Amino acid sequence: MIAPATQTTRSGMPAVVRLLRPRQWVKNVLVLAAPAGAGVLHRPEALVETALAFVAFSLAASGTYCLNDAADVEADRAHPVKRDRPVANGSVSVPAARLLGVTLLFAGVAVALATAGWQLALVIAGYVTLTTAYTIWLKHIAVVDLAAVAAGFVIRAIAGAVATDVEVSDWFLIVASFGSLFMVAGKRSAELGEDGDVSSRRRVLSMYSPAYLTYIRSIASGMTLLAFTLLAFERADLSASPVPWYELSIIPFGLAILRYALLLDKGAGGAPEEVVLRDRTLQVLGLSFAVLAALGVYTA
Repeated sequence: MIAPATQTTRSGMPAVVRLLRPRQWVKNVLVLAAPAGAGVLHRPEALVETALAFVAFSLAASGTYCLNDAADVEADRAHPVKRDRPVANGSVSVPAARLLGVTLLFAGVAVALATAGWQLALVIAGYVTLTTAYTIWLKHIAVVDLAAVAAGFVIRAIAGAVATDVEVSDWFLIVASFGSLFMVAGKRSAELGEDGDVSSRRRVLSMYSPAYLTYIRSIASGMTLLAFTLLAFERADLSASPVPWYELSIIPFGLAILRYALLLDKGAGGAPEEVVLRDRTLQVLGLSFAVLAALGVYTA
């Protein structure tokens, strides 16, 4: 018998709320990247626009999670962890998940329209199109699936720039692109290392090897560090501050990349947001980077 959608799980959180995956909204903090780097977040209107872009993306992302769980219900039931998801365990019915997903997608686009007009709505629509294509088709194509998931992170960063009408540099886009690829390759590595029959959980995993994913992570992390270093020195050339804040921000940024790589090597990374939320060292490095980067922006 299917339990009602409002059933509360052992975690104390209603099943329908778990379906939205609120812990994954931390990914949408990427909308802050472009406006923060441009130094406009001290303006009330820019801060409100960024916050609304975050809300729009959170709604849209939760909508895609609902639709994805409805589409993958049978595969999730065969997965040692995903079988506890609300749709897979029967706490929320497939039709209810689909209805909620579509409603949230429309809500996300509506918030985007009210925030920055058709431009931000188009970005949200592009994200929804990408995730839909991923759910139906792209996730079954090796390498393309990595690029598709990474592109979702990049679109979040672009959304923040569109919402606040700021320009982004080429180096910024390279950092966002390869940094995202680094995390996605780490996620696949963790999934590949899980117990059980890989092909029954995610078909594309059977096409990867640990060595290949390590190769992708090495390239992506190297490109991320190089691009950020060039970005920092480029911004430093435009600053009149006697203190090299931009250059100093390279230190915690680089250490954070190396720390995350270490955690991936130990088998973490299946859920990037969980890695960040649980590792105190990463949090301290992230805060240090944010402080140094802010000083570079606002003392220029």
